[in-house]
Amino acid sequence: MIQFENDVFYLETENASYWFRISPYGHLETVHYGKKMERDDIQGLMVKRTAQTGSSVCYDEKDPLYVLDNIPLQWSGNGRGDYRYSPCEIRMPDSSFTHDFVYQSHKIEKGLKPMQTLPYAIDGNEDAETLIINLKDINDVSLALYYTVFPSFNLITRRAVLTNNNEKVLEIRRLMSMMIDLPDRGFDMFTLDGSWIKEAHLHKKEISYGMWVNESTTGASSNRHNPGFLVAAHGAEEDRGEVYGFNLIYSGNHLGFVQKSHLDLIRIGIGISPHCFSWDLKKGESFETPEALLSFSDRGFNGLRSNMHGFINKCIVRGEWKEKERPVLINNWEADFFKFNRRSLLRSARQAKKLGLELFVLDDGWFGDRNNDSAGLGDYRVNTKKLPGGIKKLADRVRKIGLDFGLWFEPEMVNEDSDLFRSHPEWALKEPFREPVRGRHQLVLDLCLKEVRDYIVENVSQILDEADVSYVKWDMNRHISAAFSPSLKNQGEFYHRYILGLYEVLTRIFSPRPHILLESCSSGGNRFDLGMLCFSPQIWTSDNTDPVERQEIQGSLSLLYPLSAMGAHVSASPHQQTLRQTSLSTRFNTACFGVLGYELDLKFLAYAEKKEIKEQVSFYKKYRKIFQFGSFSVIGTHKDNQKHWQCSDGRTAISGLFQMKARTADGHSILKVKGMKENALYEVETKPQSLYIKRFGGLIKHVLPISLNPEGLVLRTVNKYYALLDCVEKYRASGKLLDYGILLNNQFMGTFYNDKTHLWGDFGSCLFVTKEVI
Repeated sequence: MIQFENDVFYLETENASYWFRISPYGHLETVHYGKKMERDDIQGLMVKRTAQTGSSVCYDEKDPLYVLDNIPLQWSGNGRGDYRYSPCEIRMPDSSFTHDFVYQSHKIEKGLKPMQTLPYAIDGNEDAETLIINLKDINDVSLALYYTVFPSFNLITRRAVLTNNNEKVLEIRRLMSMMIDLPDRGFDMFTLDGSWIKEAHLHKKEISYGMWVNESTTGASSNRHNPGFLVAAHGAEEDRGEVYGFNLIYSGNHLGFVQKSHLDLIRIGIGISPHCFSWDLKKGESFETPEALLSFSDRGFNGLRSNMHGFINKCIVRGEWKEKERPVLINNWEADFFKFNRRSLLRSARQAKKLGLELFVLDDGWFGDRNNDSAGLGDYRVNTKKLPGGIKKLADRVRKIGLDFGLWFEPEMVNEDSDLFRSHPEWALKEPFREPVRGRHQLVLDLCLKEVRDYIVENVSQILDEADVSYVKWDMNRHISAAFSPSLKNQGEFYHRYILGLYEVLTRIFSPRPHILLESCSSGGNRFDLGMLCFSPQIWTSDNTDPVERQEIQGSLSLLYPLSAMGAHVSASPHQQTLRQTSLSTRFNTACFGVLGYELDLKFLAYAEKKEIKEQVSFYKKYRKIFQFGSFSVIGTHKDNQKHWQCSDGRTAISGLFQMKARTADGHSILKVKGMKENALYEVETKPQSLYIKRFGGLIKHVLPISLNPEGLVLRTVNKYYALLDCVEKYRASGKLLDYGILLNNQFMGTFYNDKTHLWGDFGSCLFVTKEVI
């Protein structure tokens, strides 16, 4: 709901109030953003102006207390006394950098206003309203601020559109999507940082005086700093405390910042990074920023998760795969790398079908002379030495087996050893007079060039249609450097125009083919952002499939993204990325909290492992809708070596209890199940999981009547065909008890093993299913 009364704008969601007013001089002054309030509270919420600080620059000497540097604003200019970080830096038509945008008019409309050049949120619940406020500078430059309220999601989006009505050209050097000033109440900033194979590790920073920046300058949203970040009250927990979440519907360079001023005002902003950015705006032209997301929860981090997950599933993801259950796939990459042929692929497909998998994905290596990562990118000629008869023949055979067929592409890249580069070296990014900079033996294609975009669209489309592909993995395996395009007069426009080119290509390829499930990827999570989710309902979360690392990565990403967005695979152990050994059960128990897939060599699995995987896939399919679209929560535990995740649809809940390092003779663990009806009755049961004999080594002698070599033929043979069953627990419990917590059976304490004892050990885990008794 949006209302305007007595110069105050009241924006309301179900559980939050966002209020600001028009000041006497036409600036937009923040009153409150946070917990739902009554309008009678407005005076108590406003920052007071009763004293002047030294060294202040007055906006107007008639009112010496009106100092922009001391006022909580919705948008700040430059050169008029506000010395905090401005959301915009513009060389105005008079060549100065001074700008002062003041209120001219506004309008409130039902629904949302579509954007012209960028992806934007859609009205998933058809309850959105939009406020458009028109501001103007005396240089005849106007700024429109858009606020769209999505009440049922407790979420507001913001963006800005700058228009030049002056005869002279102006230069934009920075234009953020939003900013807001809030009075400090004791906040921390949380960012998702990392690099390749360690994306999205959560880092906490106490907000003190100065400025904290969350920025990417790699040409993508990046694995170094995800665009989304949180600002939370000190001491906020999973289910308690005030938490603000911010994110950006954009896939390129971004900047988020939090700044604490000398008068304890917190300025928060997010938008396109100003790094190497410059945009010329002629008379009559406009520039629109990406859309930013703002959400508030007074129910801790899980409250923010609920807001963000619901919004993304309903208002960001679109098309045929919106809220549609995703298939369980097998990807051949870690099994084969570049060494495969049609026979080996079909053998894997037949094995996958027997295990209950639904989609076979052929990864890198199927085109050109692609026998390693130094050749072939840019060519779409099928490697008929590996695949006689081409992609179509393979796809037809895979479908005849009973699986859908998916294919990997990396269309934004080119190898110098390729037919494309030999024909069009000018299509690769390269600065004049400089040697090109390479990454993974490849160069980046110039998506600012129309002929490059046309080439990608034509060739990818031809393969998709010829082979009737139902799934695409769209990869990008390096950062952008040499950000130069001969098509541009102003190279400061390159990074943004590259992203606009990417969005155009994705639209042209996949809009006519809505049945294709697109999973975007960039060396894992190097482009895990809301912009890509507008085109691809899911994203390959990380090239790291070690479940211990994935628990960190997926758990942190869940603060801002739903599980339906996270591609999560079970791979071999020891893991290629960490050399860590983990059980097959823990690998599944982690990956099932996402869009499940398998990425390992099926032909080397023992009979007992195949049996367990078949049971895992069946279990996931049974509860797939809950895993992908249920309400996800992180449950606090009293043990700092354990994590506890939960997915629920209100009547059924799946809980994952994950242990890091085991502790000697440790006490009980507690299972809490949140969000169930207090007086209803529920059945709780452990998901059965296997314990392989080889795990116990020489300890197996304690349960054998005779002495056998743990590495000998007998036990190695038994291990292939037989596995023990870990402890299974069953309870009947009220919702009240589930919320309070069930005391679980002990773990192994060094002696006295029986079938009521959990044998988790290091990196062990267990799933529990809770169902309402009808």
